Amino acid sequence: MKPETQELQLYAKRVAVTPRSIKGAFRNFKNALLLLGFAVYFLLPWMPWPRPDGPSQVVMFDIPGRRYLLFDLAVYPQDIFWLSLLLFIASVLLFFATALVGRAFCGYFCFQTLWTDAFIWLEHFLQGERPHRLKLARESWGNREKLLKVGGTQLAWGLLSFWTAMTFVLYFGYAPELLARFFTGQAPAAAYITVATLTLTTYLAAGVLREHVCMFICPYGRFQSAMYDPETLTVHYDARRGEGTGGRVSARAGLRGREERAARGHGDCIDCGLCVQVCPVGIDIRDGLQYKCISCGLCVDACNSIMDKMGYPRGLVRYDSETNLARPEPARPRLDWKRLKVIGYGVSLVLMTGYLAYDMTHRQSFEHSVQQVRQPLYVVLSDGSIRNRYQIRLTNISGAEETYSIDARGLPDGALDLGNFRQVTIRNGKSVMVMASVSLDPRTAERISEFEFVIRNDRGETVLDPAHFFTRKSG
Repeated sequence: MKPETQELQLYAKRVAVTPRSIKGAFRNFKNALLLLGFAVYFLLPWMPWPRPDGPSQVVMFDIPGRRYLLFDLAVYPQDIFWLSLLLFIASVLLFFATALVGRAFCGYFCFQTLWTDAFIWLEHFLQGERPHRLKLARESWGNREKLLKVGGTQLAWGLLSFWTAMTFVLYFGYAPELLARFFTGQAPAAAYITVATLTLTTYLAAGVLREHVCMFICPYGRFQSAMYDPETLTVHYDARRGEGTGGRVSARAGLRGREERAARGHGDCIDCGLCVQVCPVGIDIRDGLQYKCISCGLCVDACNSIMDKMGYPRGLVRYDSETNLARPEPARPRLDWKRLKVIGYGVSLVLMTGYLAYDMTHRQSFEHSVQQVRQPLYVVLSDGSIRNRYQIRLTNISGAEETYSIDARGLPDGALDLGNFRQVTIRNGKSVMVMASVSLDPRTAERISEFEFVIRNDRGETVLDPAHFFTRKSG
């Protein structure tokens, strides 16, 4: 007889996580951050801001003008150094927060968490609490209630995904005008492609994949352990208190009071499973520290609510450190920042943030450069005088139209020839190239090897650009 063949499954079938809603301090904090994040994201494109040379919009990526507008600040491609500093600051801030409070960024501030929370709220609002949603999932699509409620949920998710994508596009133009052009078919093709792509990806990430983004797609969960210390505060289950010597057991007759449970060797955990039901990634925090945990604190709210009902002390599940939990008598949890790594992150944050703020507030209103024309390096004229030529590039980044005057210091009168460009007017965000020539007689050229171009604007800002004068000897 042939041995029976058995199908080999390389991957376990996904079991959808259907979280239960819970009330508590961490849930309230998450709700507040969700409302704040959505308010900032969805309302910023509609906030007016007076601007003389561009759309009156507080934040905008001005692609035709090749600049990023933020209140009164205009950021240009040449300010790429600012972006580098911002990325560095963001990275160090993430490391700093992780060393202190674990994966709290994921639990409260990450876009994936915010939009998933919103999708779950819509699901709860339209389908009801967890038991009813699980019941609907088991029903066939011939059930009218399932068709209406689940179909309505999918529609709501689609609308939120679409408006998320639409809002993103509105950051790249004047929002009222771009919105009207979008729905009348007059917007650029890139706008429709972007909206379609972001609508689909938002729907998939927040409505379909959900916890899989945190567990398998996002790399942060994989390397966060390298930033953890035994002193790092994160969500923990107090196993000694919860298990006792006899393990956790449900609260039944003779095992309801703490004294009764302690007498039989059982801990405070009544094995209700509520901490698992509220977890958005579907883990059991009682299994110990796990890379899947996003430190959202909802299991803390769930456990505290049960402890309150049972009359037990709160904190069976809490933010704590491994060091504190390992003590014979754990102390009150606290932030332990007196560590070399944390202090190093903090010092780096302060220094780089300070430098970025200084550089942004002390930026000149125009950029300038002077380059010697080296083909040829100098020219000997018919009267014996020597001429050098220079390219002066001016870029106006003041936010308004400016007029600039160009002069020279260290040269005799009449030596500098700018043609008709001794004064030049430049619109904001634009650049102008001015050709200048300096002619000196041989005797003067022998004693003048360096001089300075003097550039002034309407505001009285003055810059000096050094330049060399080349002759037969220096050349």
